[in-house]
Amino acid sequence: MFNTLFSALENTRFSISKAFNKLKSGSMSQGEIENIEEKLLLADIGYDTVESIIEIIKKFKAGDFLFEVKKYLINELPKLHDPTVLSKKPVVVMVVGVNGTGKTTSVAKLAKMYKDMGNSVTLVAADTYRAAAVEQLKVWSKRANVDLVCNENSNEPSSVLFDGLSVSKNNNSDIVIVDTAGRLHTYKNLMSELEKMHRITMKRFPEYLIKNIITIDSLLGQNSIVQAKEFNKHVPIDGAILTKLDGTAKGGIIFSLHKEIGIPVQFIGVGEELSDFEVFDPEKYVNGLIGVESGK
Repeated sequence: MFNTLFSALENTRFSISKAFNKLKSGSMSQGEIENIEEKLLLADIGYDTVESIIEIIKKFKAGDFLFEVKKYLINELPKLHDPTVLSKKPVVVMVVGVNGTGKTTSVAKLAKMYKDMGNSVTLVAADTYRAAAVEQLKVWSKRANVDLVCNENSNEPSSVLFDGLSVSKNNNSDIVIVDTAGRLHTYKNLMSELEKMHRITMKRFPEYLIKNIITIDSLLGQNSIVQAKEFNKHVPIDGAILTKLDGTAKGGIIFSLHKEIGIPVQFIGVGEELSDFEVFDPEKYVNGLIGVESGK
């Protein structure tokens, strides 16, 4: 798992670690400090966090400042997520997000993970506005060996959700994972539909614990913060799945999500296969971000 995450952060780490290494080997001029500041900002770590890192570098420049930076960054991140904490069952996990953020693929990966933990899992294909999403989930559900509820004759996400929860209730499913309709955060009618789905679950299926998770495309950088803030206005976001981490140099967006909005990244997607998915681990993440080996 460490090697996978370490490899996924290669693009982000390349420029950051190179700048850090210059500081370690040189006299730490103002120009070199400004260089590391620029690299950190480009990685979307966030202005306040970057300023704190610079202060640490200046304070510990005569010692092991990189170790101190690592400690600080780990403390700034959400704690290690434990996916087994869903002790109150049944649970509805509604996966929300903008089209193109890897939402449907993440739904399948999440289902496979919970299935492998010994849970009975049902997928609900409520992204009724995109026929490809339903077809995609049909394939993924077979690969993950989980049940799928869909209705290709309905374009009402709330109707499909109701059917899915009814079937899941009858089948005593532990976890229901819902692929909601991907939407731009500026489309108020679609966001209202998301609110409706949340209300239906609360009112008609009160025995279910509801968890809302947003997919965040790490390639989008700070634009993701705007999206997350808007979604959080309409439904309470409990956590995030950071996708496409293996293709970006902006791997620092996790800090802004947690510090600015209070949304913890719980899972990370690092590829297209069902197995390319792991629980977010802050220490392993920081190790991969700045190139510090575990235990140092």
